[in-house]
Amino acid sequence: MSISRRTFLTAAAAGSALALLPLDAHTAQASASAGLRPWGSAPLDAARGARLTNLAHLRFLLAEVPVVASATHTTFGIEASPRVLAPWTYADTDGAGGYRPVGGGTRDAVTGYWTQGAYNADDIARAAIVFLRDWTATGDPQSRDEARDVLRSLAFLQTTSGDNAGRVVLWQQEDGTLNPSAIPVELPDPSDSAESYWLARTVWAFGEGYAAFRREDAAFAAFLLERLHLALDALGRESLSRAGQWVRSDGKDLPAWLIAGGADATAEAMLGLAAATEAGDARSRQALQTYGEGVGAMATDPAKGWPFGAVLPWTGSLGFWHAWGAAAPEALARAGALLRRRDWKAAAVADAGTFTPQVLASGGPHNAWAPLPAEAQIAYGAHGRVAGAVQAATVGGEGLRVLAGLAAGWFFGANTAGIPVYDPATGVTFDGVETDGRVNRNSGAESTIHGLLTMLLLDANRDIARIATSITGLSSFSGLRVLEAENARLSAGCSITRPESGAWIGEGNLSGAAYVTVPAGESVEFDVTEAGGILHGLIWRQAADAGDAVWEVFRGRKRLWSTRTPAGGAGDRGLTEADGMLVPQLLGGDLPAEAVTVRCTSRGDVRLDALVIQPAVASAVYATTSGAAVLYANGGRRDQRVAPLAAGSGRSYDADGSQRGQAVQGGQVRVRGGGFTITRA
Repeated sequence: MSISRRTFLTAAAAGSALALLPLDAHTAQASASAGLRPWGSAPLDAARGARLTNLAHLRFLLAEVPVVASATHTTFGIEASPRVLAPWTYADTDGAGGYRPVGGGTRDAVTGYWTQGAYNADDIARAAIVFLRDWTATGDPQSRDEARDVLRSLAFLQTTSGDNAGRVVLWQQEDGTLNPSAIPVELPDPSDSAESYWLARTVWAFGEGYAAFRREDAAFAAFLLERLHLALDALGRESLSRAGQWVRSDGKDLPAWLIAGGADATAEAMLGLAAATEAGDARSRQALQTYGEGVGAMATDPAKGWPFGAVLPWTGSLGFWHAWGAAAPEALARAGALLRRRDWKAAAVADAGTFTPQVLASGGPHNAWAPLPAEAQIAYGAHGRVAGAVQAATVGGEGLRVLAGLAAGWFFGANTAGIPVYDPATGVTFDGVETDGRVNRNSGAESTIHGLLTMLLLDANRDIARIATSITGLSSFSGLRVLEAENARLSAGCSITRPESGAWIGEGNLSGAAYVTVPAGESVEFDVTEAGGILHGLIWRQAADAGDAVWEVFRGRKRLWSTRTPAGGAGDRGLTEADGMLVPQLLGGDLPAEAVTVRCTSRGDVRLDALVIQPAVASAVYATTSGAAVLYANGGRRDQRVAPLAAGSGRSYDADGSQRGQAVQGGQVRVRGGGFTITRA
């Protein structure tokens, strides 16, 4: 189950919340021979027709749940079939090579109830989507029947009458009892008292379910459409009723009609609305149009620096992006094609073609960029990068498909652990990989589901699968580099401040959990060695005007260039949880090959966190079954030529994935301005 954004932010402030187990050296050694041949040649297993998708572990997690109709909760065919299917929330290793299902929270020894529940609507909805997609891809009647019973389970959690009609209860116990108020508390509380992530995912599942069953079972499809419309009724009382309204966050107008304030939740609902729209539902089309406007408004301009073209997920912070739930590029590309919106398609392509290479060059799909990449990596985040690139490639160039393959390599060893985290023989996807390579070998519903959603994409796109399965490890990467202000040379009047609350400031994390207070006339100096690097100043800007920071770049005594950034003026915090904002501000690029000094001088009251250096050409080097593959990502607007990091040939691409010729020319690798290049042995 995905944690709420509030819970996630608390965990992000304290460090990773994953329960981690040490890396198994034997497994790491075995991974060296795992995977398939490099792309462009016949993969070992794919050549035999073997699928990567294996539903065995997800089926192991399924439980029969008894349900009893009430005035507010019922489901399709409950009189004839008073049992439904739902996946257990978690699965812990049992120490003997297997797994044991686990519920959320702690279990009461007397009642047998979990303080949260055994099953939850988030995972029930997404499990239904896995079974639906497997059925439509293969025609497997078992997957069809499982999809039906899991959708029936989800429908039972939807409140059907009263003030909360259309909304969804999050948690359910093993005996079918609903638990609207879990411990620890999830917001909203009770869980069906307002719109939520689980309501958005219910829309996703009902939309895809209606589209899949409308020719197979007209009665069940009609039921799903009725429940989808009931969900839209509930959304119509909240987010949809605010269509066209704007809210202020740190001086910027943001859409007020996103579900639970998130482009992340809204994008997942859009996937279901798109499926229902394609199946002819006019009401879904109208909602898709409305929500697409909101998610599209969260897109960013790659030319302005951070977050490099990503679609921001949350109206509560301008300096926070998270990998989990990042379905925005997938949803915008699909809806943009369906509703003929060039701006949505452009936003999807920018996220996939400009931001994704930066994610890969930072070491993979870290849970949070808040604003700097950190935290563990999970299947949810990895799947989002793959799905976004695959869908964006339908409106962009073929290079986005290659990026999708590199991103999917995370499941086969391109992660900080250097091991496969998905096993095609069992369908198990591990719960997470820490930045230092420790692995959480548990395999709960969310990890399993998003691993399988990725495998379904790979099975449907064998060219992408060949790339992903040829990858055996991540040899090196060169993404953002952070120079902490507290470790730089400080003039006498500067002081280091370490907030008692730690790194988290309400809408982002201070790098190093500290910043330097730089009074007027004082300065901080950094030594920079990155040739051609692109500089970003990370200042915790104040809400009120606080003067400027003057940035100067020196080679020896010669000043090469200078610029100014505001130290304050962020404006009313609005929806955000704290005054001010923590967002990297683009300073400039074109640093010389020689070492330089960067000086930040205060012309007011500067709270300086760090100097962030984006390589002019960021990179990631992958080990594959037949040699190295390298991704080069150009963060600037001008073409670059760099020395190859490994022997090989390949293609250069514009940021939209359009092919722009051979990668290697005259012994150097050519990387298009704003674009990327991929070479392989």
